[in-house]
Amino acid sequence: MIQDKDFTLRLIRQLSQALEKLLLGKPEESLMQKELDFDSLMKDIFKMDFAELSLKSKEEIIEMVKLRESKDHADYYEMLGNVFMFHFRTEGQLDFSEKAKSFYELYLTTSGIFALPIVNRINELTSVLK
Repeated sequence: MIQDKDFTLRLIRQLSQALEKLLLGKPEESLMQKELDFDSLMKDIFKMDFAELSLKSKEEIIEMVKLRESKDHADYYEMLGNVFMFHFRTEGQLDFSEKAKSFYELYLTTSGIFALPIVNRINELTSVLK
């Protein structure tokens, strides 16, 4: 069981890092060559694809994260912020921007880390939501 948790955490970090590079406009060639299938990673992590996850309220998603080990919550929130931010930028749905902002704020609160790129994204999303 420990291996499953470790594997899932590695998937979360892999997905988050890949999305981070895409959000910063710096995807690596190797990332593009691997053609990471974000939906299959989402299925491995949450047992559902992004379309299904996006239909859930942010409260429902937070409850899903709370069922995981508390030491991993920050990783989940960062990854969720990146996923919703990526889909907001590509699809323009305001619901995605609200969720991205919430998950980024939860990431900053939970991790205790000051991450300027995340703060900048929160500011970007706040201006969109006004």
